[in-house]
Amino acid sequence: MKNNIFLDNYHSILNVYDTQIAIKLVKDTFQKALSKNLELTRVSAPLFVDPNTGLNDNLNGYEKAVSFISVETNKKLEIVQSLAKWKRFALNKYGVKGLYTDMNAIRPFEELDNLHSLYVDQWDWEKIILKEERNEEFLKNTVRKIYEALKYTAKIVHDAFPSLVYDFPENISFITTEELEIKYPHLSRKERENTIAKELKAVFLMHIGGKLSDGNPHDGRAADYDDWSLNGDILLWYEPLNIAFELSSMGIRVDETSLVKQLKEKGEEYKLDYPYHQDVLNNRLPLTIGGGIGQSRICMFMLKKAHIGEVQTSYWDEEEVEQFKRKGIYLL
Repeated sequence: MKNNIFLDNYHSILNVYDTQIAIKLVKDTFQKALSKNLELTRVSAPLFVDPNTGLNDNLNGYEKAVSFISVETNKKLEIVQSLAKWKRFALNKYGVKGLYTDMNAIRPFEELDNLHSLYVDQWDWEKIILKEERNEEFLKNTVRKIYEALKYTAKIVHDAFPSLVYDFPENISFITTEELEIKYPHLSRKERENTIAKELKAVFLMHIGGKLSDGNPHDGRAADYDDWSLNGDILLWYEPLNIAFELSSMGIRVDETSLVKQLKEKGEEYKLDYPYHQDVLNNRLPLTIGGGIGQSRICMFMLKKAHIGEVQTSYWDEEEVEQFKRKGIYLL
């Protein structure tokens, strides 16, 4: 909570009622545009999984998933942290070439601030690709299609609520973490993101997970879903908070070669015995590209809110709620 940003003279552009109407408009419009642009079919997804399958996403590798014991079977189950690996499995199960679904998660380890909540809601999507499409240009073209869906949604929202500023640049730019390090060697990782986002307004930051020249990655990534050389984050410059605003993390998924390489780099070779990882190693799963797109994040950005708690209902410390209230920020 110490990372909270308290704005002076903040006033929400939309009242609570109009905010709820606008949230539905954002979500309905964007998921239809995303589905059309990427040719995706909506499917049902689990809220929890068996941890022994290896299907749960362990994010940066240290976050502990929320778990519970089923009274009926005495089996330990885990609330999903994301559906990164499950979706690849589900493409076979549902018999579709591309899918998207609503993902809801609980992340008790999250450091709460204006952008982070204990409750995560996002659209998770996944699409089968060909071996020859496992390249940077295919990744960039997919990012452009997602960005077009974002721009289209923002225009619809602006038409419905003209007081909301439309501030999307025409095109999204691309830069790697290595290029960003060379460009701003003396800045921290977060400062680099803020600087490049302010400069370019919309940027896809690529190559996240592998080590940079100082021996550390730009940011943490699990070793067993994204190929670190073919992934990235969509960052937009968010004027109300003066920060780089991450809307999506995505990438081309690991094949048998990159899976082994990345697990070795993180010292997690034991995972190779999990059913999911065995399926990747033995080519029983399709090659795919996929990602997660924050639902509340998109709503917050497009409705120009100062806190994610203005567009989603979660848990906030009472003292924090009062602090924000005194600044004109009312958390749901």
